Amino acid sequence: MNGKPSLGHRLSTVALWVLAAVFLLPVALVVMNSFKSRLYISGAPFALPDAGTFVGWENYRTGLTSAGFTAAFGRSLFITVGSVLLIVVGCSMTAWYIARAKSRWTNLLYYLFVFSMIVPFQMVMYTMTYVVGSLGLDTLPGIVFVYLGFGSGLSVFMLTGFVRGIPLEIEEAATMDGCNPLQCFFRIVMPVLRPTAVTVAILNAMWVWNDYLLPYLVLGTDQKTIPVAIQIAMQGAYGATDYGGLMAMLVLAIIPIILFYLVGQKYIIQGVIAGAVKG
Repeated sequence: MNGKPSLGHRLSTVALWVLAAVFLLPVALVVMNSFKSRLYISGAPFALPDAGTFVGWENYRTGLTSAGFTAAFGRSLFITVGSVLLIVVGCSMTAWYIARAKSRWTNLLYYLFVFSMIVPFQMVMYTMTYVVGSLGLDTLPGIVFVYLGFGSGLSVFMLTGFVRGIPLEIEEAATMDGCNPLQCFFRIVMPVLRPTAVTVAILNAMWVWNDYLLPYLVLGTDQKTIPVAIQIAMQGAYGATDYGGLMAMLVLAIIPIILFYLVGQKYIIQGVIAGAVKG
């Protein structure tokens, strides 16, 4: 067991390194080209910056001022933080209710959430746009509730599986000590749910931050988020697109979500396994 790695192990390692390179190469190209002059990006996208093509932070300064990127960054941050908080808290409480109040109605509610996971967004996007406009939810605060609706399926599914694995005796002991239902949830259940809750937060944050279609349909181009702002920056006249500034915008857009993922990555595998297996 302590000898040399087997051939299968070495082949698996090589395959994983190859897959990692395949996924990281596009990101590396974007970062590399963000430091090159836009005149050289299209002609030599795979060439490293040299003394003639390197422009330092000029592309980043251009990217921050083009297409309202700074304002779009603020909107995306508000929508992502608000949506993730609402999804985590609301879906956690819903999952707790479904797992504890066992009845035919809670079972029906649970399967409705599960069913919503398999409905393609394209199937409901036109009716959704009409309903959202009719309810006045086509605003920055309103789109947070729209994301709650679309993100609740997977979140409730994962959290319900984990709640079912929490011993009921813990909550009964807290109730006997004088905790009301809200105190029992936030003081007893929520701390135990932390691994799965962080996983749900990471998955939804990556989705909301990178989503293009829903903000475009609901908010339009007057209240651009980062993906919409980047798309607009790409729609210049033929040959007029500033690819240097565009690459810089892409780099700035992926930094926050990568940092958030790195902070919570230790919970993601643990939370996915616990939410899928327990109960």
